[in-house]
Amino acid sequence: MSHRTIQRTFAATGAVLAAAGVALSAYAAHAAEGAARASLQSAALFALVHGIALAALSRQTPRRIGIVALAALLLGTLLFSGSLVGAQVWSLPTRLAPVGGMLMIGGWLLYALDAFRR
Repeated sequence: MSHRTIQRTFAATGAVLAAAGVALSAYAAHAAEGAARASLQSAALFALVHGIALAALSRQTPRRIGIVALAALLLGTLLFSGSLVGAQVWSLPTRLAPVGGMLMIGGWLLYALDAFRR
């Protein structure tokens, strides 16, 4: 896969993730109550913020380390937000949320390293 294709994929995936964050936020506000609402709003916030980040940063990652950082952000967001949504919608355990959180933290630190080295 070419570097340009990878960049486009991250940008498009980020935009879809941001849209899902907005939709999930609306669902949380209108269809959930109590702890479920708070959990879904957290999932929506992380999806929205990281979706925007992926869309914005995808063109600024010319090196492999930056691509790996964005991949960690994407996977981490899917695991974290997905785990919270799965717990509220299908009563699944949230055991993947901490893994997702660690991937997001690691992705941001890796991106910082790449930015510092440019």
